[in-house]
Amino acid sequence: MNNSSSNRMSEIVFFDVETTAPSPAGRWWLLEFGAILVCPRKLVEVGSYDTLIRPGDLSAVSRRFTDVEAIASAPTFRDVADKIFDILDGRVWAGHNIQRFDCPRLREAFAGIGRRAPEPAGVIDSLNVLAAEFGRRAGDLKMATLAAYFGIGKQKHRSLDDARMNLEVLKHCATVLLLESSLPHALQLAAARDGAVTRRSSTASAPEAAPRRRPAMSQTKLPFTPVQAVPPAPAATTTTTNKSGGGGKRDSLGKLVGRANATGGKKPAAEGATAALPKVTRATTATTTTPFHMILRHSRAILR
Repeated sequence: MNNSSSNRMSEIVFFDVETTAPSPAGRWWLLEFGAILVCPRKLVEVGSYDTLIRPGDLSAVSRRFTDVEAIASAPTFRDVADKIFDILDGRVWAGHNIQRFDCPRLREAFAGIGRRAPEPAGVIDSLNVLAAEFGRRAGDLKMATLAAYFGIGKQKHRSLDDARMNLEVLKHCATVLLLESSLPHALQLAAARDGAVTRRSSTASAPEAAPRRRPAMSQTKLPFTPVQAVPPAPAATTTTTNKSGGGGKRDSLGKLVGRANATGGKKPAAEGATAALPKVTRATTATTTTPFHMILRHSRAILR
């Protein structure tokens, strides 16, 4: 493995340990350690290391281990501690349920030989990440269940194989989450039909989840009273001079307001009724824009 200090912060260590069952006194013995170095930009394996470890008590080895003889002749943890420390110390650690299980077992093993344990630059526990983001669509989130869900294969419960499987499971989960964020409506509906419990669906079904309100549309409300079409006219604040020589302000429909008509009398009732139309906060032209088109245009702006 490339252990130069310049690569430590640019590589992630996916690792896994296999242990005995705890003794009545609560002692765990390490039986195997396996790790792969992964480039975080390409998510490809760039190095690996694995070793069997002979426990202090061989009688604690479970019968599920077929390599009992190989474990009996394997190096002790003290013999491989330097290598394991060099691989882990100062790098980002990644693994499935490592915060609750693997990390404590490693610290106990280093403490058992009187040595300082390695420290990570960061920890990525895929169990915690998937529980928060992926949900339980794949079941109980155990590595074997996730591998079966994605058709990756059967978990072998060997450290190096499990570390590699962990990387592949994360790739598959990340791809699904990326697609859901790009096509949220289509893929979430498909997940609902399949009965999958995702993080989003479980959050939406929680009783305390408040429904999301649409943005306020007070500025898009328009009068729905039919308006008679009139020729385009200058804006309401524009002052013009008519052909007869009289000047004055015109309303949004082109009618003179604020002065008597040419005969010196008051305005006809029709003009007075026109002036009483409700004010519109935004200038509109009735001949080119209808309320339906205005609503459609504003709805598209909100949905973007």
